Amino acid sequence: MSAVYRELVERIRGETEELDRVAQRVTTAWASVRRRPGEDAYVDSVALNLHGFYSGLERLFELVIRHVDRSMPTGETWNRSLLKQVAQDFADIRPAVISQEIAVALDEFRRFRHLVRNV
Repeated sequence: MSAVYRELVERIRGETEELDRVAQRVTTAWASVRRRPGEDAYVDSVALNLHGFYSGLERLFELVIRHVDRSMPTGETWNRSLLKQVAQDFADIRPAVISQEIAVALDEFRRFRHLVRNV
């Protein structure tokens, strides 16, 4: 394995470890929401951590696209295009990173993140 791909693997490992931590914070905060309905701080925590979780997924996808595909989407809807790109199978380059079904679900997640950012 080349040095570039070893570095990519290490960066992906670091991102996935951080995603695990964020997912645990979401789980913990959601449990608090369920125990104490009406506590806005816990709801805010869930929303912000879900925002962070999706942003982490997007960073992972960007790593793959930049290092393997070597072409990043651009423009106003680049993050929607990124989801479409990682759900595509590119013969002789890489298999799909995620399924089409997961891409659809993550697009809804992406819209939620946009809402959190703009509230």
